[in-house]
Amino acid sequence: MTLDRKSVELLAPAGQWNSLVAAIEAGADAVYLGGKAFNMRVHRSDFNFDDAQLKAAVEFAHERGVKIYVTLNNLISAEEIAPLEKYLAYLNEIQPDSILVQDLAVINLVRKLGIKIPMHASVMMNTHNFQTIELLKKFGITRVVVGRELTLTEVALLKERTGIEVEYFMHGDMCFAESGQCIHSGVVFGQSGNRGRCMKPCRWIYKLIDETTGETLNDFSYKLALNDMCMFRNIPDLIQAGVVSFKIEGRMRPPEFVRRLVSTYRQEIDSYLADPAGYSVNEERFAELYKNRVRDFTTTFAFGMPTIKDIGITGEREPKIFSRAVVEPSFDDEAVKNIFAEERAIKPLVPSPYSPAPKLSARVSSLESAEAAIKNGADVIYIGGEIFKPLKPFTLSKIKKAVEIAHAAGKKIILATPRTFKEEIGIRNWELGIDGVMVGNLGTLNSIRTLTDAPIYADFSFNLFNPVAADFLKNLGAVQATASLELSFAQVRSVVENSPLPIEIIVHGAIESMISDHNIAKLYLPDYDEFATPDKLNRHYALEDEAGEIHSLRVDQFKRWHIFFGKDLCLLPYVEKFFGAASLRIEAQNYSPEVTAQVVKLYRDALDGKLSDKWKMVSGQRKLGAGIYRFKQSKNSLQLSS
Repeated sequence: MTLDRKSVELLAPAGQWNSLVAAIEAGADAVYLGGKAFNMRVHRSDFNFDDAQLKAAVEFAHERGVKIYVTLNNLISAEEIAPLEKYLAYLNEIQPDSILVQDLAVINLVRKLGIKIPMHASVMMNTHNFQTIELLKKFGITRVVVGRELTLTEVALLKERTGIEVEYFMHGDMCFAESGQCIHSGVVFGQSGNRGRCMKPCRWIYKLIDETTGETLNDFSYKLALNDMCMFRNIPDLIQAGVVSFKIEGRMRPPEFVRRLVSTYRQEIDSYLADPAGYSVNEERFAELYKNRVRDFTTTFAFGMPTIKDIGITGEREPKIFSRAVVEPSFDDEAVKNIFAEERAIKPLVPSPYSPAPKLSARVSSLESAEAAIKNGADVIYIGGEIFKPLKPFTLSKIKKAVEIAHAAGKKIILATPRTFKEEIGIRNWELGIDGVMVGNLGTLNSIRTLTDAPIYADFSFNLFNPVAADFLKNLGAVQATASLELSFAQVRSVVENSPLPIEIIVHGAIESMISDHNIAKLYLPDYDEFATPDKLNRHYALEDEAGEIHSLRVDQFKRWHIFFGKDLCLLPYVEKFFGAASLRIEAQNYSPEVTAQVVKLYRDALDGKLSDKWKMVSGQRKLGAGIYRFKQSKNSLQLSS
């Protein structure tokens, strides 16, 4: 392969005009920036570009042969759709070189409105597999910012199989959780990391405990605080992996910081391109880069699993602590009760005095729990997907048995697939009698359509925030979608009442705040050895934060770690408000068959109008919380009235 200046793109951030100028003068090939709304950096009003500045930025960059990518990469709530359409029309007038997207609604609207701007898939779309990329290409996506959890070997394979342009974060702030799959900030603070308002709970201090005994196994430290990515020493590796765009994180950084960083990488990339065979790392440049670092450096997953050296355990180089741990609201918190007292109930999609109550569904982790849910009134049972140790994944024989039990009772079995997958869809025999498949990402949806005619259900990992995204999923063949767990009651009501697709709402259960590919056992468990002591993963551990909340940890069969909120979601006192939804779901993956039976029975009684006050005593085994429902609105980027 012959290399020249056009072989790779140095992509720089800009949060203000001076940073844009600095990036271009320092040698950036392209600059990404955001408008005053609809992007992932909206904490400060003095950052980002108003409409006139966006137009000027495009003209300024294009006069100098530099591309401009506009970030439109946060989740869009229903009340933002009309302003979004106007914004897209304006961008179509000024013609940036691409828009960076996360929400499926944006992809849908770009097609429907005839917007003639290429689209790049944000890292927030959590792209890990070629099936997702192949589907996105059909909808006009020309470039993908791949998931941060991929190794360069995996990136090279995706590039080879799909031919799509690959953009890769090569310097800057990193998340501990999979991008787009962390809802901690959105639920606890009403400020979603998927909407540009992350309060960074991964930068809190935690201690690791045995969840059963309460024993401290590893004391308080910044356990989830990943260091900053730095691929300065690995430019040849990026090029050989097929990465076309080297992305620097830092839209909230000052101009002088951007200038120094871009200039340093510009010189190093040019040195390699000028003489690949004779290239060696310029140690003087690296020393200067290292001296001016914010956090310490890591290559995260580029060359394999990160280690303890890649975590800023002490917090001494943490530039800013955005928040501290707080006690999660109880299900009977006064603010929660007041909101539900004020808000009207959700109207059915097809209003009728004879409209039935919503279906009651439960997601379970074992055949015994499936049977318990069926016997106690669940209409639909989700089985499969991620199963937490020490439980074993559902075998074909157990799936068939669950189907047999459910069908004998007139109930449905939906087979769930993993939220994240690379090549993990293992079931090739779909003659199981299942009543549908629940998918967790676009790649799985794309694959399932070719494997079976069974109905497809979209899980909450799609981050469904608006009816336009629901329309997108419906057109792909989904028969039902799950509302995001970051939607306030008023917002979820708006989705249900305006969606062309039946919507399921999760109303109870142990809810994951993050999913992570980091090996927490290897990082922090004393004397853990994956060869000598694999049985340690069969115990249950938890992270305790400064506020005393206990966050359960679970590891699944794919060795991914799930971090849970301190309190289980419980909307039982307010469940009548949700009767207009198509289905109400209980997340019982963390529950024993006995607890599953009790909780399902309580919600069955509530749906049937038979609930008594005794439910508080029965369900008192776990702390019960309210999730996002203490807030009137998941705060958006338009500052609309709440």
